[in-house]
Amino acid sequence: MGLTAGIIGLPNVGKSTLFNALTKSNAFAANFPFATIDPNIGVVEVPDARVDTLVKMYNPKKTIYTTFEFTDVAGLVRGASKGEGLGNQFLSYIRNCDAICQVVRCFDDDNIIHVEGNINPIRDVETIALELIFADMETVEKRIPKIEKRAQMKTDKDAVEEYDLLIQILTTLKKSLPIRSMNVSDKETKWLRNFNFLTAKPMLYVCNVSDQELTDYSHNTYVKQVMEIASSEGSKVCVISAKIESELSQLPDSEKAIFLEDLGVKQPGLIDLIQKSYEMLHLQTFLTVGKDEVRAWTFKKGAKAPECAGVVHTDFEKGFIRAETISYDDLIACGSEVKAKELGKIRLEGKDYIAQDGDIFHFRFNL
Repeated sequence: MGLTAGIIGLPNVGKSTLFNALTKSNAFAANFPFATIDPNIGVVEVPDARVDTLVKMYNPKKTIYTTFEFTDVAGLVRGASKGEGLGNQFLSYIRNCDAICQVVRCFDDDNIIHVEGNINPIRDVETIALELIFADMETVEKRIPKIEKRAQMKTDKDAVEEYDLLIQILTTLKKSLPIRSMNVSDKETKWLRNFNFLTAKPMLYVCNVSDQELTDYSHNTYVKQVMEIASSEGSKVCVISAKIESELSQLPDSEKAIFLEDLGVKQPGLIDLIQKSYEMLHLQTFLTVGKDEVRAWTFKKGAKAPECAGVVHTDFEKGFIRAETISYDDLIACGSEVKAKELGKIRLEGKDYIAQDGDIFHFRFNL
């Protein structure tokens, strides 16, 4: 399951520095607007302590974590929806992303240029929100005339439903509200996917603070402002120091724990960012284990066992019979599969079983 998040923000807010830390790919970062022109794409592993524990238990030949793809694009400026800066080109890069991570600068530093001249997270978030809204409005306004006559004739049910939905969307956008703020049915959600609307995508606000404030940002007014915005629209917030994360990414693993301890930080902020990106798409993880491989797999919350089998291989879903299942917690509590079987913790689940995060599956199928 290929999952992607676009990293966006105004120029010089720390996007590329953050991307470098995430992927260790050394994407170009500089202290002037549009240092990033072409999109940078990197795939990162989703940290999972459960995988690490299972590796110690099974000592497999191969270990595979689930992954998440991040795309870093050029800074967005006022007027981007009309082509200002690298606007239209920028917007095309994030249309195919599943989610958006918006980096918001929440620190003062006279040595780092701000495209608007001063630090104001409320204005910065509103600038980007409006540009995404304008871009979606343009898409809707181009589509409505193409189906309006068919919809008004009432003979094409799909056209009527699509037209009604587009009118609702246009009304919402004209109120300067994102599409994700709307209550839509499952069928309407499928319609939305056809358009790749920007404001329909879930948003994670990434507050980039100074290294001095990383351990205690409770008095940071900028962070509070972003949190209030996120709370009002049901979005998530992650607080990081891109500078610290960049420095941390350059250290060998043996020194990272010491570096974090000296800072008074429990874990890298990037782990929180990756996990929240994963969670906001309602993703969960199931596991497969054995001497050959311990592997984490991604599935959508609410998926049934055959759908999870299909994530491993489409033939597994087609020929699904049942799934030998044990929860990660039960396996660890038992200490081994043998003991788990003795205690009756390994279950046989059928086609209607709804997978749970942390399930360990062995699929039985017949082609």
